[in-house]
Amino acid sequence: MSNSTDQIEMAEAKPIRNMGFWTIWACGVGSVVGDGIFLLLGEGIAYSGPSAFLAFLIAGILQMFMMIGLGELAVGMPNAGAMSLWVERFMGKWWGFLSGFSFALGWVITGGTTGIALGRLTCWFFPSLDVNKWTIIFAFIFLSLFALLNILGTAIAARTQLILVIILISIMVMFGILGIGKVNMDYYKPFMPHGWNGFLATIPLGTYAYMGAVTLATTGSECKDPRHLPKAMVWASITFLAVYSIDQFVVEGIIPWHEVTMDVSPFTAAAVKIFGQAGGFILNFAAWIASATSILMGTIYASSRIFYQNAKNGYLPKVFAYINPKTRTPIGGILIVYLASIFLILIGIKNPDFVYVTLSYQMTFAWSLSWGLALVAAIIYHKKYPEEIKEAGWKQPLFPLFPILGILGVIMVVYFTFKNSIHSLLASLIWIGALAIYYKFMATKSIKKSLEDI
Repeated sequence: MSNSTDQIEMAEAKPIRNMGFWTIWACGVGSVVGDGIFLLLGEGIAYSGPSAFLAFLIAGILQMFMMIGLGELAVGMPNAGAMSLWVERFMGKWWGFLSGFSFALGWVITGGTTGIALGRLTCWFFPSLDVNKWTIIFAFIFLSLFALLNILGTAIAARTQLILVIILISIMVMFGILGIGKVNMDYYKPFMPHGWNGFLATIPLGTYAYMGAVTLATTGSECKDPRHLPKAMVWASITFLAVYSIDQFVVEGIIPWHEVTMDVSPFTAAAVKIFGQAGGFILNFAAWIASATSILMGTIYASSRIFYQNAKNGYLPKVFAYINPKTRTPIGGILIVYLASIFLILIGIKNPDFVYVTLSYQMTFAWSLSWGLALVAAIIYHKKYPEEIKEAGWKQPLFPLFPILGILGVIMVVYFTFKNSIHSLLASLIWIGALAIYYKFMATKSIKKSLEDI
């Protein structure tokens, strides 16, 4: 009797549709991975010199192609599971599970890397502190705060995200406007000091930073009007592409490419050079916000929603599907993602190369795999269900241009990610194989049991 009661309560407790256009837009803009933009740009400059800003721009454009290509699915099939549901419908349960789990896995990995970045950026404000010790402490404090905000309610987390994103964009727009006149074009020579290989190797770094923006598709079960989803996808892309591309151009015109290091954000270093210590303080605060927002509505929000939907479908343990009847948030998934992020932060402090290099390769591949499958589903959807698309009220332009360009971009990113790292490719195949074994023996058993209960 108690089991049936629990099932009824779980069925009754559903997410609330309380997210409007601007909070969805902020989810996309804020989910651009903070450490990717503000710290990995330094690594990108080391690879490709002044052409790094162009490589990041190309990565952002590929991201926008994906956004447009997935718009019809987002508005026609709005759901917390997003790509899980889309791919499952058109390609089968295994592929839907793989697409959704890969996306969520990427965000969990990002919780470790961005959590460390958030802690280190906080330490910048307090130079007398022990960096290693206080990076962990600050990371734990803010990760706990963001998990709590998500538990208390989507509206609370989303409004916090919106406020932070508005502050972030305001700072970055002012940096671009005030800094553009200080640019020294001599610093752009030679434009590609390491040739095309260095330039192309930088694109996956930009992909790491920008691909998280597609996260806003996971607001499908909590948006007031699904028609806001494709609009937010496009405008979020335009926002971060315009702002960050101009700002990166300014950074590279202020600091000679061979003087950029990974010790401090290039944005912070450029701001100090232009505006003094106060400018550095403000830009470091912007980097802090970017990391915070990618954790708040990226790692904690998006991955918990994917896990929630997978658990409802019987692919994961029921704890992931538990919705608090008061706050209407998936508390089980939020807490598990929170604990996984803490675990990765601890590993990253002890072995940064494992988290920032080994796992970052896997994150890029996991996201590329997820969205590549989703783009294939988008093509099938457009061809087979034109009436459903018409009824939903949003039709993508120039079909099939954007899904095809998005798929080609995914292939290019995967190629250059693994071109010089065969071990990373083997690692990817291993975890996909492990996931397939889990699906066959655990998830399939759970699905059968759920059908028997019905």
